[in-house]
Amino acid sequence: MKSITLIALCLGFFMVIMDVTIVNVALPTLATQLHTSVSWLQWIVDGYTLSFAGLLLSAGYLSDQFNSKHLFRLGIASFAITSLFCGLVSSPTLLTIFRVFQGIAAALIVPSSLALIHMGFDEHTARSKAIGIWAAIGGIAAAIGPMAGAILTSSLGWRAVFFVNVPIAILCLLLTSGNFKQNIQSISKRKYFDWLGQIFAILSITSLALVIIELGHLGWKNPLVLIGFLLFVFSTLLFIFVESRCKNPMLPLKFFKVNGFSIGIVNGLLLNFGVYGEFFILPLYFQQVRGYGVLETGLSLTPLTLVMPLAAFFSGRLISSINATRTALVGLCLAALGFISLLFVIDNFSDYYYFILPLMFLGFGISTAMPALTSITMHSITCDSVGLASGAFNASRQLGSLIGVGVFGSIIASTTNFMHGIRYTLYVGILAYLLAIFLLLFPIVGFPKFKNMGLVKN
Repeated sequence: MKSITLIALCLGFFMVIMDVTIVNVALPTLATQLHTSVSWLQWIVDGYTLSFAGLLLSAGYLSDQFNSKHLFRLGIASFAITSLFCGLVSSPTLLTIFRVFQGIAAALIVPSSLALIHMGFDEHTARSKAIGIWAAIGGIAAAIGPMAGAILTSSLGWRAVFFVNVPIAILCLLLTSGNFKQNIQSISKRKYFDWLGQIFAILSITSLALVIIELGHLGWKNPLVLIGFLLFVFSTLLFIFVESRCKNPMLPLKFFKVNGFSIGIVNGLLLNFGVYGEFFILPLYFQQVRGYGVLETGLSLTPLTLVMPLAAFFSGRLISSINATRTALVGLCLAALGFISLLFVIDNFSDYYYFILPLMFLGFGISTAMPALTSITMHSITCDSVGLASGAFNASRQLGSLIGVGVFGSIIASTTNFMHGIRYTLYVGILAYLLAIFLLLFPIVGFPKFKNMGLVKN
């Protein structure tokens, strides 16, 4: 029964994460058929990520307070309905609106699925393996997304990238019709919902997305950008103030005193920042610079996808043998090496095979690091707060995705030469991963504050 439960929860997570990248390869087709710009393409991608990231904390809170199974199934059903509408619309504005609704449904799915895994596996080693599988599935889904998008777009059109979610969601609902173990103590002690915290979190994330996306073509002097920046600063400060005073905050600031939690949150953001930012740019590069078709573009990213299952298996073994912190460090080093290698091949127009090794490094690194970072974060928090911890960790990841797409897209939009722009994005990605590696090195070299980071058995 546990195996079926785990399959169902991973399937829901797979669908949610795949939708972050499945649209990317279809973007040039969308731009042509819907007559829209690169800036609006960023909103189509980030509309989903924005609501996803903005509501994950509240969804994590709700997962701790209510029945996680019901919340998960509600999210799955909502995701299927919104995906159907995404595939039926014919304007970029409506598509962006329904992408936002898709993100709301996704926010219900992720923390409830991880909370159910945490409650369903009592033994520490079994729980670690289950969390590792769940996290690895997310990495595989992110990598499969572009390839799936390419096949569906080239054969059935761009609408198919949204319609494909409907049968997956139906299967997931069928598999989750049985009983799930629940944290009864948590459900029986419901607390006041942190409405002010949620409002200021959404304002902060939305204004940040506005600034990053519009900055590339409007510039800092534009009133919209300036107002967005001021709103971001104001709402972020108010969010911190509210969370520090609220009796039942949706993001308890005391969590950040736990070293494993804070480092896991920051590194999850940095990992997704580089990965999803480049996922947004590479399909544009292969189609606009190298002249590839939609299917060729998807196939060009397969080296990244093929190594992911092996990396997920490798990551689980490493976590058991050398701990999660060092496993995450190995993965981040490999991912950084992939970005550095891309710098040397991005200008080579003669042979595609030069891209194979850099993409393999990148894919292997992502799938090695993500399960380890998830394990670090989840094992640093007690069982009664797993929904909050899951929501916070995944919110940081999706915030990283949103910022990555916004920053990388703005870099491309603000440079007259696409090749110069893509090189700048690689430099930024490398710097982000070097920072993540630096943060993880602290416990290894023995800084007292970080010696026992993560791996706290619940």
